[in-house]
Amino acid sequence: MRKLAVVLAALLLVVAGGVGIFWMTAQDPRYTAHEILSFGAYRKFDDLILEASKRYGTQPELIKAVIWRESRFRPGMVGGQGERGLMQITERAAADWAKAEKIETFVPTDLFDPKVNIEAGTWYLTRAMSHWSAKDDPIPFALAEYNAGRGRVKRWVKDSGQGETANADDLQTAMDFPGTKNYIATITERLAFYRNRGEFSLNK
Repeated sequence: MRKLAVVLAALLLVVAGGVGIFWMTAQDPRYTAHEILSFGAYRKFDDLILEASKRYGTQPELIKAVIWRESRFRPGMVGGQGERGLMQITERAAADWAKAEKIETFVPTDLFDPKVNIEAGTWYLTRAMSHWSAKDDPIPFALAEYNAGRGRVKRWVKDSGQGETANADDLQTAMDFPGTKNYIATITERLAFYRNRGEFSLNK
């Protein structure tokens, strides 16, 4: 009995040591732990993300970072304003996408289909990027538009006092939506994380 207790204690020490090493060496241990415990959900949609990325010309890491922030990879999620699916698409945004892509059979419940949702969301994100393509870094502007709408971003640019020369720092200073500031910060941080670990090279 005593020997068994010693063996169990030794095993616990090994496990604790492994957890400690993991926690100290992982780039983002909390994310990685959630990823492991998701049983594949965090990578389930990577192929669809890559397809949408190639179709619309937007970085797959950025698309995935938006999905992570919007739904934590839950395709059935419904937001407080009726946003649906992985990228939390509104009916209005989805209708714009369906019209642009000439999809006459689209209905809002199609947004619970991961492929449809990622395509619609990537189209919308890419359009937002194009609105701010002249900026030194269009990503914060596009994310602000994705989260709060283009009209508000235009107002923040105007309120910055910098006009068309406003950069991402000017946008942040003028922004009066703390939630949107946090939204941009968390997605850009996750984007950097995905880039640093070669997120989509892991699929090869």
